[in-house]
Amino acid sequence: MSRFECHALTKKYGQTTALDNIELSLEAGQIVGLLGPNGSGKTTLIKIANNLLTVTEGSLTIEGLKPGKQTKSMVAYLPDQECLPGFMNVNDLIRYYKDFFSDFNEYKCRKMLDSLDISHKMTLKKMSKGTREKVQLIMTMSRDAQIYLLDEPIAGVDPAARDYVLNTIINNYSPKALVIISTHLIADVEPILDDIVFINNGHIVLHQNADDLREEHGMSVDAYFRETFRY
Repeated sequence: MSRFECHALTKKYGQTTALDNIELSLEAGQIVGLLGPNGSGKTTLIKIANNLLTVTEGSLTIEGLKPGKQTKSMVAYLPDQECLPGFMNVNDLIRYYKDFFSDFNEYKCRKMLDSLDISHKMTLKKMSKGTREKVQLIMTMSRDAQIYLLDEPIAGVDPAARDYVLNTIINNYSPKALVIISTHLIADVEPILDDIVFINNGHIVLHQNADDLREEHGMSVDAYFRETFRY
């Protein structure tokens, strides 16, 4: 059974179709790039998988289960916007995550925080935007989840910090897990991707192994993306 499965998945907002009859199957042990222009349906798909939106037609399943209470314990979700309470400090967050997620690894979390010299006593609202985003990523990657849904994890991070973010993702997920990274910054994430999914106007237009794509077309994933979408 696939870890992440979509069958005839459709999501409509009134008369607008955000996802149109999507078929997609993703296995464990991969880092998958969900790549597409802004407004292509990436965030909608991730929100459905995290049970923040409901499907209009068709289905999305995680380990054979519809998104809900049971899948919450399997999925670590990084939204595309800041979501952690500003009044909390890092120690508060760690206690919160430990209470809420049985798979939270405090040792791993503190090790990553210390590597960035992030104070455990400073409140989030006193941190820079970039530091807050790193803390949010660290909290997400400190879970020993089965699926990581990362929505634009590097969009708000300065170029100098992107390598740290990507290395954090690579080094802190189980080989048995599935990582789905939604982004439009293809060149930055390309080196860590195993599989590529192109989405545009709510349709999956490509699903291919990254190395196979490069070999077949003789160009980088980023270059092929730009050619496909005429960037």
